[in-house]
Amino acid sequence: MLASGALFERVSNVTKLLQAMSMALIFASTQVQALEALSAEQSASAAANYQQYCALCHGAERQGHVNDHAPSLRSKSLLESGFPWAIVMATGYGRPGTPMAPFIDEVGGPLTRQEIRELSQWLFEQGGVERLELDRDPIHGDVARGAEVYSAECAQCHGSSGEGGTGTALGNAAMLSLTPDAFLRHAVANGRNGTEMPAFADKLSDADLDNVTAFLRSRATGWDLQKPVYRPPPSPEDYVVNPEGEDPGFELAEGLYVSSADLNAALSAGKRMVLLDTRALPLWQMANIEGSVPLPYYYDYKNLGALAEDLPRDGTMIVTYCECPRAAAEYVNRQLKELGFENLAVLYEGIHGWIALGYPVMLGETESVAAVPLE
Repeated sequence: MLASGALFERVSNVTKLLQAMSMALIFASTQVQALEALSAEQSASAAANYQQYCALCHGAERQGHVNDHAPSLRSKSLLESGFPWAIVMATGYGRPGTPMAPFIDEVGGPLTRQEIRELSQWLFEQGGVERLELDRDPIHGDVARGAEVYSAECAQCHGSSGEGGTGTALGNAAMLSLTPDAFLRHAVANGRNGTEMPAFADKLSDADLDNVTAFLRSRATGWDLQKPVYRPPPSPEDYVVNPEGEDPGFELAEGLYVSSADLNAALSAGKRMVLLDTRALPLWQMANIEGSVPLPYYYDYKNLGALAEDLPRDGTMIVTYCECPRAAAEYVNRQLKELGFENLAVLYEGIHGWIALGYPVMLGETESVAAVPLE
């Protein structure tokens, strides 16, 4: 039987080998297409997709920090080191533990793989930076020392278990398994321009930069991976929660906002309403307020109007919510008002606040992803 130290080293080596193989495949499949300059038509399409799907959080000018601590997509260090593969993967498959949802159609998102590649290329072209050729070899360091560095310098923003906060959630096994060590090290050393992420090149020694990189890489093993089991949204006949109930009679703050306490009380009392989850569809799949209908903020006006045809026009209260905590919900609320709906409200605290206050959600079903056993 292997001692714990030897076992950890063996697991770490296996992870690094798999990472190197995965990165080779990613580079082979994305590099040529992603580095081709966009045509005027492709650029216009990518720009429109950015405004529809990304601007709400990252900003109309890609400046970042508009909602949910979404990072700047004008950051030189990100664009020069993360193009194309890191941006493609993050856009396609999201950042679990953050409001960044997966947007690729394979997992329920609205964009094709080609559209995501073109969006990545568009961001790079808008940034006007030179692409770095990062070394794909593993970086070796002292994991135990790296844990100390992480605790002292990183945990305040990224969370003691990588759960995220003002900083990106790093406890993402898929991201850590598929991102090269050099990308992680470059981010730590150079920071993220335009965000609260500082550069540590002048604060940490080269050895400690290697150590914290090795520590982050080690977190790609041992995490409890879960695969979501997707389910279809409710049918139109099920849109109304408590269809036989009375109107909740909310006293809305500023004529718009309902508190989590009041919403929960109304649901518990069997009041009639429609709940619209305005986040990206995969986030609704993961967890939602029971009875809610997914209506992503990025639906264009035509598609929103088509869905709205199935919403009741008899004055039933319609409550929108998101996790921004309110930006997407307010946006959809305004569009519904333009379509003639009047009895509208926005959940003030958003779903994160709802959960933090102890109110219930429906969790998506998951299947455990078994780790490959070591001999």
